[in-house]
Amino acid sequence: MERTLIIVKPDGVQRGLVGPILSRLEGRGLKLVGLKFLLVPRALAEQHYAIHRDKPFYGELVDFITSAPVALAALEGPGAISVVRSAIGSTNPANADPGTIRGDFALDVLHNLIHASDGPDTAQAELALWFKPDELISWPRDADKWIAVQE
Repeated sequence: MERTLIIVKPDGVQRGLVGPILSRLEGRGLKLVGLKFLLVPRALAEQHYAIHRDKPFYGELVDFITSAPVALAALEGPGAISVVRSAIGSTNPANADPGTIRGDFALDVLHNLIHASDGPDTAQAELALWFKPDELISWPRDADKWIAVQE
């Protein structure tokens, strides 16, 4: 099993796309193991985007992700990172295939709805940055046999 992080950015939250985005990812067989909604503190945004600190768009990234609430999700499943990356599509929505989240819903490179970890090391670091260990759950092996409604 592999875990990964997604962040539904302010544009996705404001446009009411958190549910459709999560639904698409769950539809691919991924399980939610963590979920939260928050206004991102600037220091946390700067830490998250530290890899881009020397790039000209760094300030714009930090300003955008701190501008309004985001939804964070930790997802788990076989090949979760590659499943999420293929489901969201290219960073630039103009290059994203139809049927992907960005291809269907995103507007431009900055307003591209969603961040997703790009590899195992990044996923581990990002999950640790955004979630405390006790905020993530572990699904039992027989979770698919659970009954949703009990009488």
